[in-house]
Amino acid sequence: MRRREPEGHGPVRYGPPFPADGLPVLPELAARLAAAEHHGEAQPAGGDPALLEAACGYWTRRSLPCTPDHVTLAPGAPPLLLALTAALAGDHGDLLAPRPRAAWWAPVTRLLGRRLFPVPTPADSGGIPDPYALLETVRRVRAEGGDPKLLVLSVADDPTAAVALPELLHETVEAAAAEGLHVISDETWRDTLHDPRDTVLVSPAGILPDHVTVVADLAGSLLPAGWPAAVARFPDTGAGEDAHARVLDVLTALGARLAAPVAAAARYALDEPEPVTARREATTALHAKLAAAAHRTVLTGGALAPPPQAGRHLYADLGPLREPLAARGVRDAQELEDFLTARLGMPAPGGHRFGDDLGALRVRLSTASLLGGTDEDREAALAAPDPTELPYTRDALLTLRSVLDELRDDTARWEPPR
Repeated sequence: MRRREPEGHGPVRYGPPFPADGLPVLPELAARLAAAEHHGEAQPAGGDPALLEAACGYWTRRSLPCTPDHVTLAPGAPPLLLALTAALAGDHGDLLAPRPRAAWWAPVTRLLGRRLFPVPTPADSGGIPDPYALLETVRRVRAEGGDPKLLVLSVADDPTAAVALPELLHETVEAAAAEGLHVISDETWRDTLHDPRDTVLVSPAGILPDHVTVVADLAGSLLPAGWPAAVARFPDTGAGEDAHARVLDVLTALGARLAAPVAAAARYALDEPEPVTARREATTALHAKLAAAAHRTVLTGGALAPPPQAGRHLYADLGPLREPLAARGVRDAQELEDFLTARLGMPAPGGHRFGDDLGALRVRLSTASLLGGTDEDREAALAAPDPTELPYTRDALLTLRSVLDELRDDTARWEPPR
C-alpha cells in the first residue's frame, strides 16, 4: 500500500484492503460458480426471485423476517451503500457515522457530494456512536445549516473488531429515531463472533424495525472478497417500499447487477448448507485464535488494543510508544502505516483511513496476513489445533513482537528513574 497525498484519488485507490479470510475458495462454492459460467447475462437489478428468497431466508434465520420485495442485492457493499444514500438522504441530506468507521463509507458519501459528520464512539463499543455525542452533533450540524438524514453504524465493527453493547445500541438508535434519522446498520461481520456463546449481538432492526435498513457484504462470512455481492433488508413499511423502489432505480441506472455465476454462488451460500456453515465456523475459529495471539503480542509489546470480538482484524494503538516512534521519524498515522508495512511485510493501514485522527498512532492489522503464503499453508492453518504454532504464522507473530519489543525497550530506556 503505497503512500499517497490526501489530494486526488489516492486515499480511495490505495485505501485499506478488505479483511479477507485468506483461505482457498470453498470447493462447493467454486462448483456453483463454475456450473453457471456459461450464463453470460447478468441478474436483473436487485436479484432474481430465487436469489431474493435465499436472502430472505438468511435474514429470517437471524430473527429479521422479510419478504422478497423488501430485500435487494448489489455487486458489492459500496454500490449498495451509494444507492441507499441516494435513495434515503434526499437531494442534500447529510450522513453521520461513528469515528473510527469502515473505510469504504466515506468515499461513497463524497462521490454523491454529501457530507459525512463523525461522531465519537465509546472505547468499549466501536461502531456505535455515543448517544449524547450523536444528539450534540445533530444539533451542531443543523445550527450550521446542515440537514442530517442518515446514521450509518456497525454492530460488529471494522476497524475496531468490537461488538456493540446492547444497552448503548438501544440508546443510540432511539436517539437517532427521535431526531428523524434513518439508520443504516452494516452487519457484514455479524456471523464472525469470536465467542458467540458469551457475546450478545443485537441488530438495530430488532429494536426499531421501521427506522432501520440492514446491509451486509457477503464477503464477511459467505463469499470470497473477489466475488462482490451484498444484500440490503428494508423496513416493512410504506417508506421502506418506496426506498426499495428508489434503490432499484439507482442500481439500474448504474448497471449494478450481479453476474450470473456470482449470483449462483451467492444463492447457494445464503441458503447456508452444511459445507458453508462448517467452513464459516472453522474460519471464524481460526481467525479468533490469530486475533487473540496478535492481541497478546500487541499488549506485551507496550501498545494498546481493544480485545477483538469479531471479524478478521484488530485495531492497535501505538500511542504509548510515541517517543521511540518519533525518533524513527514516525509522528502520525500515515507515517506509522509506512513504517509498520515495511517492517512487518504486511499491510498496516493507519487509523486516518478509517476517519480517525491523523495524529493518533493507530493501525488496523489483518489476521489473514498471519497465514501462510500458499494454499497448502492456509489449509493447514484451518485444520491445525493451534495455528499459531505453524512456522509461517509463528514467524509473522515473532516479527510483530520484535518490532514492538524494540520500541518498548527504547521507551523504558528513556523513562526517568523514579
